[in-house]
Amino acid sequence: MKYSQLGRTGIEVSRVCLGTMTWGKQNSQKDADEQMAFALDQGVNFIDTAEMYAVPPTPETYGKTEAIIGDWLSRNGQRREEIVLATKIAGNGLSWVRDGGDVTGEAIVASIEASLERLQTDYIDLYQIHWPNRTSPHFAKHWPGRLNFSNVDSQEQSKQMLEILQALGECVKAGKIKHFGLSNETPWGINEYLRLSDKHDLPRVASIQNEFSLLHAKDWPYLIESCVREDVAYLPWSPLAAGALSGKYIDGARPEGSRWSFAQRNGLFRDTGASNAAIKAYKELAESYGLTASQMALAWVDQLDGVTSTIIGATKMSQLKEDMKAFDMGLNDSLQADIAAIFKQYPVPY
Repeated sequence: MKYSQLGRTGIEVSRVCLGTMTWGKQNSQKDADEQMAFALDQGVNFIDTAEMYAVPPTPETYGKTEAIIGDWLSRNGQRREEIVLATKIAGNGLSWVRDGGDVTGEAIVASIEASLERLQTDYIDLYQIHWPNRTSPHFAKHWPGRLNFSNVDSQEQSKQMLEILQALGECVKAGKIKHFGLSNETPWGINEYLRLSDKHDLPRVASIQNEFSLLHAKDWPYLIESCVREDVAYLPWSPLAAGALSGKYIDGARPEGSRWSFAQRNGLFRDTGASNAAIKAYKELAESYGLTASQMALAWVDQLDGVTSTIIGATKMSQLKEDMKAFDMGLNDSLQADIAAIFKQYPVPY
């Protein structure tokens, strides 16, 4: 396993981060135990979760994933120091989480306490804001005209960010969290947090996790350049586009028990004619080089400049084992060129 620095924290994290959002819905405690054991045995030391999980999010599944990890930690406490444990506070919009309200300083403090209790640990290594209070251009809202930035009060957003940073600072001082990160953010969001932390001597953003894959690479190059220049770790989530790049959903297929067979909070917005055509082309290309479609897609993300650690998740051990192999694979110049040709044909398929 290879490792990278997590921003300026001094922490080394594995190039693979084990995502856990299916634990508590598609995966049981037993499944999670098996995945944890395998991942740790492979050198993975980075685990990502969220208070909102499992997914799809519902009142019944809220907090279940953290509780599953907490159950594992209660039985494997001696291994806590081996793990860089990351979780997230849910943003606004979920009626069963703080009545759907914004992330505030008070919410930060309360949510950290609740996560610590579910996780059965004394501290969280990386505490992340799952999504910002303002509507950000993610989850199919990146198309021109989809959002109106001019109608959002920048000063009010900055004021809210400062309150969040101050609460995070108090939690760092109390030893409850070590570092903080962002998720589903933008270059403006990153740089505003950096400006505020520098001005007020508050915790510095260590990382950002955004959706990123061969089908959804909108963070390249502008946001990723910001990360590189400012030493903010970039953590791609959904590197397989919610499993689509494995090829299992081609032409409308819906394998029983797969994620796309469940109702989705934001709908199946990744399922378009262009993405279906792109996935077919990538799958055919991967197989011509003796790789699976998933392995090629993951290896492509891993080799990209600026990527610190890629968040992968699996519902089956066979999938996890297949995907882990991708991080020991290199992509030769010929394959890189062939991937680029398909990418240029389908640059924004959803």
